Amino acid sequence: MLFNKPLQKATLIKRYKRFLADVILEDGSETTLYCANTGAMTGCGTQGDTIFYSVSDNKKRKYQYTWEFTLTQENHLICVNTAKANALVANAIKTNQITQLNGYQTCKAEVKYGEENSRIDFLLRDDKKEDCYVEVKSCTLLDEREQQGNGYFPDAVTTRGQKHLRELIEMKQQGYRSVLLFAVLHTGIKRVQAADFIDKKYALLFEQAKAEGVEVICYYPNLYEYIQ
Repeated sequence: MLFNKPLQKATLIKRYKRFLADVILEDGSETTLYCANTGAMTGCGTQGDTIFYSVSDNKKRKYQYTWEFTLTQENHLICVNTAKANALVANAIKTNQITQLNGYQTCKAEVKYGEENSRIDFLLRDDKKEDCYVEVKSCTLLDEREQQGNGYFPDAVTTRGQKHLRELIEMKQQGYRSVLLFAVLHTGIKRVQAADFIDKKYALLFEQAKAEGVEVICYYPNLYEYIQ
């Protein structure tokens, strides 16, 4: 399960210091919760949005509540906790929901690889085919002005993401299967492309990776099942 308990609902006041957000609970009281997303979160948290939060049983935590989802005033549901992306993808691989990644015997997470001291999100192995290196990126950036469902990655300059693309290219050149998998965590996004207007170097590496044979897969999990 992605969450051990049902999520609770609140109204967003504001996010600040990246890791914190003030909200109004359903009983009318105000509190501060933890935000696990270190990115820009553009369009993912506007004052007045409905947010869904989890409650931790760990009494040592300073903030017991964690911001998990946003339901925007445009009625888009977004998973803002990027740490959940890998859990969603792991479950999808295990249950054969991503057809392009079916048919492997084993799936290992966080395996060291490459020349730049990286860890691949998932390494798929089978005796009858080449190893498959899968790097997961969560996509939540939607340009509302376009109204065409175009999503973009990244939402901020990412040297780490650039490194991962170089590593995937290296693995492909060594004869392995390399996959860049976008976990689309925004219900308004219908397709994903590199955000060259945010990180031109990443966009150039993205095009190079595709030219080298790195596969790009978009996975659209059913986010609504987690807020019922």
